[in-house]
Amino acid sequence: MSDIYDFIIRLRAIRDYTADPLSTEDLEAILEAARWTGSSKNRQDWSFVVITDPDRLQGLAEHGDFTQPIRDSKTTVVLVQEEGGNMFDIGRAAQNIMLAAKAIGVASCPITLHRDHDAREFLGAPNETIVRYAVALGYPTEDARPAMFGGRKGAQSVIKQDRY
Repeated sequence: MSDIYDFIIRLRAIRDYTADPLSTEDLEAILEAARWTGSSKNRQDWSFVVITDPDRLQGLAEHGDFTQPIRDSKTTVVLVQEEGGNMFDIGRAAQNIMLAAKAIGVASCPITLHRDHDAREFLGAPNETIVRYAVALGYPTEDARPAMFGGRKGAQSVIKQDRY
């Protein structure tokens, strides 16, 4: 297999970050990868809200149920689905953020904001937007381990041929 294939299948959520803030260069590289994500009809119906203020990170974390990675991060990127956008494209952008982060040595963890209406209000996003997902970012600690919950299901249990 190719190095790129191996890189992709080894992407894991990492929740343990150092106290170091992301460098401007690393953050810009990650956001550029997000911006260049493909989208349906190339509409790019998204915005990316970058949160670095510690109080704002703590406040954002209140809008989800499993958000400790946001609290521990130095930077979290919130993916805002603009009016007319779709969740598939938001997912693609989140994956690009995570892959770009990994490529430059930054750890990442996807987060669901379960109280998305409140998160939208917290960010001051327009009513027509959906604020459901974020990606926590940080430099991994030396002993950071991937978040794994029992490995992967076998191919035979998730891959169907021609019909369910």
